[in-house]
Amino acid sequence: MLQEDSGPGRAGTTGVGRRTVAKSAVLAVATLLAGGGGVAQAHAPGRTRARGSGDVVVRLPSPTGPHRIGVTTLHLVDRSRRDPWVPEIPVREVMVTVFYPARTVRGYPPAPQMAADAVDLFKAIDASVHHLPANGVNWAATMTHAHTDAPAQPVRRPVLVYSPGGGDPRTMGTGVAEEMASHGHVVVTVDHPGDAGEVSFPGGMTGRDKVRHTVFTGDPRQDPQLFRTAFDTRIADTRFVLDQLEVLAAGRNPDAQGRALPQDLGRALDLRRVGMYGHSAGGTTAAETMYEDRRIRAAVNMEGYLDHPPKAPGKEGELFPVARYGVDRPLLLLGTDCFIDRRGLERSWSAMLAHPHGRTRRRGLHNAAHWVFTDYAAIAPQLQAAGVMAAGDRINLVGAIAPARSVPAVRHCVLSFFSRHLHPH
Repeated sequence: MLQEDSGPGRAGTTGVGRRTVAKSAVLAVATLLAGGGGVAQAHAPGRTRARGSGDVVVRLPSPTGPHRIGVTTLHLVDRSRRDPWVPEIPVREVMVTVFYPARTVRGYPPAPQMAADAVDLFKAIDASVHHLPANGVNWAATMTHAHTDAPAQPVRRPVLVYSPGGGDPRTMGTGVAEEMASHGHVVVTVDHPGDAGEVSFPGGMTGRDKVRHTVFTGDPRQDPQLFRTAFDTRIADTRFVLDQLEVLAAGRNPDAQGRALPQDLGRALDLRRVGMYGHSAGGTTAAETMYEDRRIRAAVNMEGYLDHPPKAPGKEGELFPVARYGVDRPLLLLGTDCFIDRRGLERSWSAMLAHPHGRTRRRGLHNAAHWVFTDYAAIAPQLQAAGVMAAGDRINLVGAIAPARSVPAVRHCVLSFFSRHLHPH
């Protein structure tokens, strides 16, 4: 469960046997998938393989809020910037997904978690990075609980922006986004092309493929210039997305393709109440963008560094301005006790927390690892229970914590934070 974090000396998973973890994974997945309704309730926990094939199909935990969810995608083009990663692309493109409380979902089909044309790249890149099975899993079959282009409730809602980790796609933040939307928020998940694992666009463009993969071939913190380019780009992307949400709220269509938008989507945005959350590099992006842009009233950083990598061995990296000067709005730092560079993270987080009269708080998830804040928290135990992922790989990815504990804990923490700071009292 989430607790106040007491520092880098907390115990990790030492002493947890793999057989114990495997047994708890099976029980936890059964508990998690049996509750809540929706897709997860419609299938017995043991039915994890696609009908007519031997491939495993993973399922996302059901959202718990009272609202049914609509979802749509937007292709946004910033013509004032060139793409920083591919000089041949004369503009900066950003793909976003918008989850929102729907007025009705009747006649609107559930959306897949991942675009079909992105699956091959996901299997080739992300699966390898995270030691996921490239074969034996039907990644294209995982469905969300959100309904494509359903009409929005014409009620002004707080808006949350989500930025994923470096090299990760926005689609692996679906679970928390759905949870927040089911409780009355509009959630905008952002891919940062060139940085993100794989981004599917509505069409081709000179200089890029329809599905674009990440430029990262290793740890960006080992390359200070690449790291700085990535974060300058992420922050600019986020501020551009906020600009385009203002266009949408004003009744215009910001989609570059001019695609018809869900009814009343613009009327659902209350841009006086904007928060941001992100995982890893996305957490860094959330904290620093809040520092730079006062439209963001509160932010959650899920295990993202708040300093640049050192330019030379033995030196300290430059703190981001948010950590150097502090911030006058609420910031929550969420960490895990099994993060591989917990001590490296400590310097900038301690600097953030040391500012007098600051509004930064810190909490920790124990017996957990770095990607527990993403959909892998539920996915990895299902793969382990199905026998296609090793216990050690699951522990390295999300920790030994059961999803029946980690998923509700993370959801509750994010929901309660934004409910406290973005809702009128």
